[in-house]
Amino acid sequence: MPPAAAFAGVILIWATTPLAIKWSSMGAGFLFAVGARMAIGVLVCLLILMARRSRIRHDTSALQTYLVAGLGIWSSMSCTYWGAQHIPSGLLSVIFGLTPVVTGVWATWLLQEQVFTPFRILGMVLGIIGLMLIFREGLGYRQEYLYGIIAIAAALALQSFSAVLIKRINAGVSGFETTTGGLLVSLPLFLLGWWFLDGGLPGKLEPKVVWSILYLGIFGSVIGFMLYFSLIHQWPANRVALITLVTPVIALMIGHLFNAESIGLYEWAGAGVILAALVSYVYGDQLLRRAMVEER
Repeated sequence: MPPAAAFAGVILIWATTPLAIKWSSMGAGFLFAVGARMAIGVLVCLLILMARRSRIRHDTSALQTYLVAGLGIWSSMSCTYWGAQHIPSGLLSVIFGLTPVVTGVWATWLLQEQVFTPFRILGMVLGIIGLMLIFREGLGYRQEYLYGIIAIAAALALQSFSAVLIKRINAGVSGFETTTGGLLVSLPLFLLGWWFLDGGLPGKLEPKVVWSILYLGIFGSVIGFMLYFSLIHQWPANRVALITLVTPVIALMIGHLFNAESIGLYEWAGAGVILAALVSYVYGDQLLRRAMVEER
């Protein structure tokens, strides 16, 4: 697929995923919704393997990668699905927009990467301020709202931690293999969680719920990641990072238009500060170097 088409596809999928997560849990329960999504994702991956007449790697480093990816999927998605019940879907995307910042913090500790440049430090500080503004808005709501924000923030930290650990293992496993192996590891954990904490099959589901689960299983769990990983191989990292800037804005508009979600003043302010944090973290040093070259 051409990079521009993959770029548009990732933005469209990631911007609609938060609302689909919210809809998929309506009447079904979040444990059933996430378990069904992962089961569909595994089925799609296995069908792709059968069509390609291939199999994923199973050496030690590859298995370590699948284990880390699977635990990351299970822990972060569990927090995400629980938290999404209590906050507007658009805010979910805004908080996850801080992924590059949080990933940079983990990379400093686990990979010894030098990420603490002035503009990146500014991005981290602005990110914290943005989250504080969103928390400030939540003080005027029910207690579950704050718990929802905390759950999404935890999901972000867990997902970023998993991604950095995968990079540290450095097994050279493809994006599709990582997705397939991670889903195979996480699916039993999701099913066990559903069985012991819920165990009941939902009654008649609205078409919106069924289509949301199918959409997330096929596009959110498989196709979106395949497009994203292919984009990473074709485009420079700073251009791929534009996804994290564009997606939250579109997700906020989608939640408002299709789910009548209202966003408070502090939430809008927090979203704006988080976007500024991303610009500073991803592009600040690059823009500074360009300005210094032009002065010379």
